[in-house]
Amino acid sequence: MHALAQLAEFVSGHPAGALPDRTREAISLLLLDLFGATAAGLNSPLASAARQAASDAYGRGDAQVWLTGARLSPAGAAMANSAAASALDIDDGHRGAAGHAGAGVIPAALAVGQVTAASDADILDAIALGYDVALRVASSRPTPTIETYASGRWVGYGAAAAAGRLLGLDARKMAHALAIAGSEGPIVFPTGTSKFQGSTVKEGIPPAVVAGVTAAYRARAGATGPLDLLDNEARYDRAVLLDDLGSAWELQKCYLKPYACCRYMHAAIDAILSLRQQGRDIRRLRIETFPQALRLANERAPNSLEGGQYSFYFSCALAALRGSEALQPVDPGSLTDPDVLGLAGRIELETSSDFAASFPVRTPARVLMDQGDGVRELVIDHPLGDVANPMTWDQVTRKFTNIGRISLSDGSRQGIISAVGDLHTVGFAPLLAALDLPQAAN
Repeated sequence: MHALAQLAEFVSGHPAGALPDRTREAISLLLLDLFGATAAGLNSPLASAARQAASDAYGRGDAQVWLTGARLSPAGAAMANSAAASALDIDDGHRGAAGHAGAGVIPAALAVGQVTAASDADILDAIALGYDVALRVASSRPTPTIETYASGRWVGYGAAAAAGRLLGLDARKMAHALAIAGSEGPIVFPTGTSKFQGSTVKEGIPPAVVAGVTAAYRARAGATGPLDLLDNEARYDRAVLLDDLGSAWELQKCYLKPYACCRYMHAAIDAILSLRQQGRDIRRLRIETFPQALRLANERAPNSLEGGQYSFYFSCALAALRGSEALQPVDPGSLTDPDVLGLAGRIELETSSDFAASFPVRTPARVLMDQGDGVRELVIDHPLGDVANPMTWDQVTRKFTNIGRISLSDGSRQGIISAVGDLHTVGFAPLLAALDLPQAAN
């Protein structure tokens, strides 16, 4: 049987409302984290342009564009919400996949769930199944075969799975939905071919979401796709794709991000924050990391927030001089901060043979810092938010409160936190209500 067909049977046939309690709890944490990322990125140029384009291209409908009061078609709302959620690079990720599933799967599930009047249990099922499909596809790729680490290359599979589940697709139509999404999703630029990683193309998540959502609707209408898409075992490890379906949920292996920048640099930032002594000049700052980290654009003086997100020099200098809150999220004014740019120009960034085989399972770093009292050194193997060093509900709540201040009032932030916290007793209705109206920061 085709691998896609087996995944489709799992997605369509998984018993309704049978998710383990720990999986449901993990979904709540991922929801709160993603809504924080959305609030932080809501008014970024990337998200604003995506909202306007979604309205113009995909039209009005009944699906929410979170925190705006607008309603668009399922594809339009999912695209707009995914753009805001992924705009500042502070959304959840997965080490095996080396990318981000939540900003694709959750917008697709909530948009289609809304327009189909799905039950609370159905939406939770769709989220879990969408994550599982997307992350299994991404994680199954042997590292030497990976052309791009952009999440848009694979997150559409998860969007199609979530949407198809909510549309009630049977296994045959679900397989075709996955095949269409996988065939027609964005190519995104291959790793190393472009230095414009700071552009608003970023990871290609919003167009992948559109491809996934529309693939489910097209399959329901009778469209078909190439079902052998994942059968090349040189490119997709069948065991990773299919083993333990329904007993090991990939979303429980997701990491959360405390800082608005590429995950590659979080270990270095954690080390810097631990070593730094406020008020003392930094004479030398050296970062040693894994080889793939040097494939980022790494501009010393980025001219956009997107550019800063993919720059060790800028993000690490900002952390060293301004602390963690300066990355929760990044103030555009930091891009022209002379002190930050001065330190960014002096940071040493090198690979270390100690970390040569670490990626994608780990993203470690060694930091050496001299603030006038000799060189101090620290290695971080598992940055804050990793499965081996997880963020708690309270830490995610504090992150949400901090990064949500950009576009939400105190009352609105507390309303969303409470609605997510009560999700498994009162359902999605209070949460959707809390996300519905335009919000204004204090």
